[in-house]
Amino acid sequence: MLFAALLLATTPAPEPCAGKGTALYVNATERVLWLCESGRAKDSLPVALGRGGVNKRVEGDAKVPLGEYPLGWPRISKAYHLFIPVGYPTPSQRRKGFSGGAIGVHGPIKGYGGPITTAIDWTLGCIAVGSDDEIGRVADWVRTTRAHRIIIEE
Repeated sequence: MLFAALLLATTPAPEPCAGKGTALYVNATERVLWLCESGRAKDSLPVALGRGGVNKRVEGDAKVPLGEYPLGWPRISKAYHLFIPVGYPTPSQRRKGFSGGAIGVHGPIKGYGGPITTAIDWTLGCIAVGSDDEIGRVADWVRTTRAHRIIIEE
């Protein structure tokens, strides 16, 4: 029993970005956004997700889509400081009847922020980090690495 405990204590945690290349990666179960560069984690941030959960199918369900999507270029947002568009639904999903749009990665609603921002799921289907500084770091990383995709998994 002691040997097993020691083995577990010395076994490194699996690399969350392994096999993901350069991309934003969201682990929806753990509520963490990873900045993956060449398959290695460069940074991670806690996030809030859609108040409806995950596996978006229709507009208005307040769910975060699962899958791999193209990322747009970060842009200024009146409501959230910065907004990084997520290409949901894909053309294939649209043909299957998926609907909605305006999904992205953003910061808190202007005037709010801090740990409370990621303590509960409150968005209408987006991924929200906890502060303007955090979304600034993510946007700078996207621009610098020219990351062009996001992977969202449970």
